[in-house]
Order: sequence, then C-alpha cells, then structure tokens
Amino acid sequence: MSLSQVTPTLFLSGADGALNAALVSQKGITLIVNATLNHTCPAYPGVECVRVPVCDLPSARLGDHFDRVAERIHSNRAGGTLVHCAAGMSRSPALVMAYLMRYRAVTLCQAHRWVQESRPFVRLNAGFWEQLLQYERRLYGRNTVRVAAEPQPSPRPARAMPPNSRLAFRPSSPVMSRSQVMKSAKKTRR
Repeated sequence: MSLSQVTPTLFLSGADGALNAALVSQKGITLIVNATLNHTCPAYPGVECVRVPVCDLPSARLGDHFDRVAERIHSNRAGGTLVHCAAGMSRSPALVMAYLMRYRAVTLCQAHRWVQESRPFVRLNAGFWEQLLQYERRLYGRNTVRVAAEPQPSPRPARAMPPNSRLAFRPSSPVMSRSQVMKSAKKTRR
C-alpha cells in the first residue's frame, strides 16, 4: 500500500510506507509515528521516529497516546509526518483522527470523513471507536458519532459480539449501516 495524504504535511500508511526510503524522502517526511509492536522504526538521516507500542485489539489503550501523538504531529515544523500501523486501517487512522479533532478543531464525524476521503479502507476496531468517542466528549463535551453493530444477514437470534469485532461507524443523523456509509463515500468521490 502507498501513502495516503491527509493534509499537505500529514500522511497515513501501513508499515510498508515507512520502509520506502525514496517515498519518505520525496514527501519531505521528518517524523514517523510507528503505532505497532513488531515493526521496526527505519533509521533515516533527519527523520525522527516516535513509537506507540499498541496492538490492534479493542482492549488496547490507544487513547492513552492521543494527546502525546497529536502534540508531536502538531509541533513537527521540520517537514511532513507519516503515521503508520501494520495495515494503515485501525491504529494509525485513529491517531490521525485524534490529531484532527484536537488541532484542526473538527468533530469526530468530520475527522472520520476527512481520513476516509484520503484512505477509503479505514476500519477501526470497536475499542478505538469508543476511545475516540471519549476523546471527542472530553474535547467538545458531546459526541457527533454513535457506533452500532452491523446488522447480521442471517435470521439467527442476536448474540453477544466477540471482543475483537469491528463496529460500524454511524453519524448521529441519519443512522446508516457501514455498507451505506461506504456506498455514500464512493458516490461523493465521483
């Protein structure tokens, strides 16, 4: 996967993006935020690496890092910032959304839309959504998003969701399923 540009100086990717020295140099990246447990931070001249050692599980405490990472992204005046996790779908987008809420003064709903426009396959786990909701409440005193389980296609009785399941993003109004949100996002990009 390649780098997804969120702002002129903020990029999002999977672990492979940070390993592409030519792309890191071409984009003027001077800060890499590595939100993984296992992937190494590449050593490039003039590039600082910040480690966020969190696994991609709903129980992981990614929210403990929101302020520190947002502040570091905001204070990077030397060049661009790349935020990555293993696939660029859950941990790193959550960190970028927290940054956008704190320093770009957008709501969680707006931050999600912003990130999804540059990286359509973003899919945060349920725990990270909950932590972002708490962060939005702390920043703005209210929530603009609610998260609900995706409707089950089979007529089986409802079961408790497994602890590592993914939940659908639902804006406060109107309520849409993940598939509707995805279809809507594709239509607006055309």
